[in-house]
Amino acid sequence: MKKIIHTDKAPKALGPYSQAVEANGTLYISGQVPIDPKVNKVVEGGITEQTTQVMENIGAILEEAGYSFSNVVKSTCLLSDMANFAAMNAVYGSYYTQNHPARAAFAVKELPLGVMIEIETIAVK
Repeated sequence: MKKIIHTDKAPKALGPYSQAVEANGTLYISGQVPIDPKVNKVVEGGITEQTTQVMENIGAILEEAGYSFSNVVKSTCLLSDMANFAAMNAVYGSYYTQNHPARAAFAVKELPLGVMIEIETIAVK
């Protein structure tokens, strides 16, 4: 059974997709970009601020679905520039302090709205 997850504490989907979908005890969170849901705009600042906002958006969706960061088993990080990897990794690591999830990180040509980072997440109960 598929359940659509939505919270106003994370940005609305920018297209025909859901913030997250839960199926059979697994939560699939769509790629989150650094939009502050309070003002519906990309946060100001650099990769540190953008990664923090992305992680906060992921946290809000996890919470809405009844999960936490400890349930995350896989993340995929998309960066506009691999030169930002170390700074992104520092912020990312502050949310996963033990039992780290599997992860992939890629540099891509560009991301929606010209952001520096997008992260998709899978969590399991």
